[in-house]
Amino acid sequence: MMSESEMTDLRSATARIAVLGLGEDGADRDVTTGSMGPLGGRAARVAAVAKKACVVCGWFAVEEVFAALGGGVSVCGEVPEGYRAGPGRRIGSLEGPAGDLLRGERVALNLLQRLSGIATLTSRYVDAVAGTGTEILDTRKTTPGFRLLERYAVRCGGGVNHRFDLASMALFKDNHLALAGGVSNLREAVGAARSSGVPVEIEVETLAELEPALDLLPDRILLDNMSPEEVGEACALCRARGVYSEASGGITLENVRLYARAGTSGISIGALTHSAPAADISFEMEVGS
Repeated sequence: MMSESEMTDLRSATARIAVLGLGEDGADRDVTTGSMGPLGGRAARVAAVAKKACVVCGWFAVEEVFAALGGGVSVCGEVPEGYRAGPGRRIGSLEGPAGDLLRGERVALNLLQRLSGIATLTSRYVDAVAGTGTEILDTRKTTPGFRLLERYAVRCGGGVNHRFDLASMALFKDNHLALAGGVSNLREAVGAARSSGVPVEIEVETLAELEPALDLLPDRILLDNMSPEEVGEACALCRARGVYSEASGGITLENVRLYARAGTSGISIGALTHSAPAADISFEMEVGS
């Protein structure tokens, strides 16, 4: 569940994106709809239909797009966020002047398809590790300006959000380690990060790096590009120290359960937000008499 303030922030971000999207699309200069004259003023109804199975996410974005167009379109969602819609399921409807529907449909549909696509892919990973106790995590590999929306979509699909930004957690990754000259040289940096009050995570790529990293008492360890067998050994060491273990790198739907069964606390998947295919949803118009 989202708090009222979180939903306000999400709505505000979506409203800004809707305005930018409509401007980019030239919605106020639609020559096709404008050329149809009085037909653009006819009352019409649009049904939003899932053409293939998907997890519905982002209906609020449809509302924000048509609100930005002037509010002449009535928007009604018919399923809750996070609903698993089967092929042919109607998920919502829109009513208003045909011209307004045509001017806003592409931007609204792009957002709905994008967010539903992320939620759908996330749900597939979550289903794949069901019963293991492993969390599916997102990453910062989001579309610039869309992070609030895309992280929300991950949650709709049953995933868990990782750090929001560079200020919310200190995550020492490969380039930080290269700069420091190795894990063992991070003690001062880890101490400085802890003094700022944020959690600390350290990335390791080999089992040899793990013990020195654990000696720095991090909150989390990121196990990068390890085999399931290596992850299993690393996770046992992390559990013994009470440290959250996170696996990442080269993990797909085909092998994610192997990593989960190895005992990792979480698995971070960049593909959730950078490679999720758009959900197959269509807007189908019905013109009134």
